[in-house]
Amino acid sequence: MDFSGKIAFITGAANGAGLGQAHVFGRAGCRLFLVDIRADALATAIEQLRAEGIEAEGCALDLTDRVAYARVADRVEEVYGEPPHLLFNTAGVFAIGPTEMSRYEDFDWVLGVNLGGVVNGMVTLVPRMIDAGRPGHIVTTASVGGFYGADAVAIYSASKAAVINLMEGYRKALAKYRIGVSVLCPMNINSNIGLSSQVRPAQLRASGYVVDDATTASLQGIFAHGMDPLELAGHVKAGIERNDLYIIPYPEAAVPVRQHVEDILAAIPATSTDPDGVASRTAALENWARDRDEIARRRSDQAPGRVVRQRQEEAAR
Repeated sequence: MDFSGKIAFITGAANGAGLGQAHVFGRAGCRLFLVDIRADALATAIEQLRAEGIEAEGCALDLTDRVAYARVADRVEEVYGEPPHLLFNTAGVFAIGPTEMSRYEDFDWVLGVNLGGVVNGMVTLVPRMIDAGRPGHIVTTASVGGFYGADAVAIYSASKAAVINLMEGYRKALAKYRIGVSVLCPMNINSNIGLSSQVRPAQLRASGYVVDDATTASLQGIFAHGMDPLELAGHVKAGIERNDLYIIPYPEAAVPVRQHVEDILAAIPATSTDPDGVASRTAALENWARDRDEIARRRSDQAPGRVVRQRQEEAAR
């Protein structure tokens, strides 16, 4: 992909992985539109990028606000005259604590941003990208932790697991529109994600976890040793150029992911234990798949962008 002149929309762009992406793709010639919930930090980031000669615009955005997201999508087209070529769903939050102590507010916050924010980005921007009729690419940040569950980060891992699965589905759906889809699965990144609780909404502040200076300092100490965001963004750029589905530039990820996959495979019996059932169920799925593809084909004849914008306008009213 020639990135020169392409419009890149990046969430969570005020620091960390998002800001690293802004620098790398801005230097590659992209025109940037950046969003983040922290308005002051975002303004500073945009100022830094412009000082490098990078074309950058942006505004504050709460990714869980669908009406506001639609307004920002309109703003992108006002500024650049067309929707993004590149969508980076990078923003995320992190919470840690005993799984059994989790409260509804913990779930609502982490899932609302890490999964809901991605859903809102896809539903808002993908139809516009399709209607533009040009090649494009989407990169959504998940986590290696999305490949297996763990105590203390169970909600976070669940949100990332959903994102991985969702991007696998979108990858297949968008290929016919010449829009590639990748899912970035990092481990540790040198970022401020350990300070996520600072932007937690007041109505979701109640938590089953301990969040104090000591726990925050511990997280910051771990993340300080993570991969540099510029290095990570370089891997993302290479992944787009190869049209990779998974971008996992961490060699140490192989051991836990391999073990998890092996545990799953070990739980599946051999075909020889139920050959008739396998044949019957497989045939039924193949028939269903043909019906599903025909339904999808008829649906795709509609104009996705106009349908979505009509719904968004109705929601705004």
